[in-house]
Amino acid sequence: MMNPWAKGWVVAGLMAMACGAQAAGIKVENVWAAATVPGQTVGGAYMTITSPVAAVLVGAQSEAAGRTQIHKMAMVQGVMEMRRIRSLALPAGVPVVLGPGGYHLMLMALKAPLKVGRQVPIVLTVRVGHRAERIQVTAQVRPRSALVGMMR
Repeated sequence: MMNPWAKGWVVAGLMAMACGAQAAGIKVENVWAAATVPGQTVGGAYMTITSPVAAVLVGAQSEAAGRTQIHKMAMVQGVMEMRRIRSLALPAGVPVVLGPGGYHLMLMALKAPLKVGRQVPIVLTVRVGHRAERIQVTAQVRPRSALVGMMR
């Protein structure tokens, strides 16, 4: 049995992860994923990333999915298209929003449905100069209704 003092630190650590993370001064905040419906094998993860220096998001992975990719949604000749992108620039001091209808992470080949209230661990790989930083975050799964009104 864990003593109450240690348990408090574990809970505080989990709360900090759910809210965001920071490595090399890079802040990752408001990390969340949308719940999936039965049979759905892909999901989306969203967040805001702010780097104090120019950096590049070059990848992500999650134990909840077979693979994780950076995607961009955009209107092209009146049709909404979604495409994989290899990297996403993080300009110095500028919050970059990964949200519904724009840049986001695709969680593909989900190993289990994303259910409201659950948490999804994600590891971001950010290149800062010649160095790669791995940033661990935890996405809180929100109801699909959170997507409504957030599409750009």
